[in-house]
Amino acid sequence: MLLSVENLVKSYGARRAVDGVSFKVLTGQTIGLLGPNGAGKSTTVAMLCGLLRPDSGRITLAGDAITVGASRVKQRIGLVPQDLALFEDLSARENLRLFGALYGLKGGPLDARIDHVLRLVNLLDRARDKPATFSGGMKRRLNIAAALLHDPELLILDEPTVGVDPQSRNAIFDTLEALQAQGRALIYTSHYMEEVERLADHIVIIDHGKVLADDSPAALHKRLQARAMLRVELAEPAGAPVLDALRAHAGVTALAIDGAALDIGLGSHADALPVLDWLRQNGKQPLHFATARTSLEDIFLNLTGRSLRD
Repeated sequence: MLLSVENLVKSYGARRAVDGVSFKVLTGQTIGLLGPNGAGKSTTVAMLCGLLRPDSGRITLAGDAITVGASRVKQRIGLVPQDLALFEDLSARENLRLFGALYGLKGGPLDARIDHVLRLVNLLDRARDKPATFSGGMKRRLNIAAALLHDPELLILDEPTVGVDPQSRNAIFDTLEALQAQGRALIYTSHYMEEVERLADHIVIIDHGKVLADDSPAALHKRLQARAMLRVELAEPAGAPVLDALRAHAGVTALAIDGAALDIGLGSHADALPVLDWLRQNGKQPLHFATARTSLEDIFLNLTGRSLRD
């Protein structure tokens, strides 16, 4: 086990931002730390990095305690903060040279690491350019390079794709997947379910400062009665008698209504055609329909009763 987080608690006045959070990270594992804004993710990350003192609880990296203040243990962690930490008027290489010096790197070893991380984030050809000339996605990638300079055992990324376009997001994912292939342990915080579904092999869901789930994606999907979803758009809204009968139909595990649109949870994809036939037989001809696998968003709704982005 690489990182152990045990019963972290942090309060701000009467508000408990983190309330007994515990989880573990194995070597080479990618943890998706999910939760809506205000759930306690960023506060938890600050404590993991030794930037904020917990009111109670314990954090260890390979058995060594992480505490606030100067510590060699903290140098084994790389942090990619949500807010960009770059000097706009220094070149990319000069930025990295400055950050490298903070880690005690210098000379040839530092230059070699700078070339390595710039190549990893696909910015080596822009080494002499200033971040002021970079796109938002390029700045995010340079931020990741800075966090990797000292070759940390654990990389923590706090909302690293905020404000970037889809192409830049994919470039960031390419970098992170390269790190995964190297066996690097990652903690990836986000409120974008699709990002975590792509990257994480283990997921921790936090809401109101508490851990609601700590499991593999496959195990989390098994928590849902619905294994598939059927989205049906009708010509007009269905009445209460039809909806009540639909809820009782074999294979239907959940039903959400949005005007004339129905989101129907199914036990399996095989239940979709019988449900569509039943709707037609009861005078409700679908205008459009689509099936989908249940998602992490569905899991989060099931656990919390609200959307991840609420």
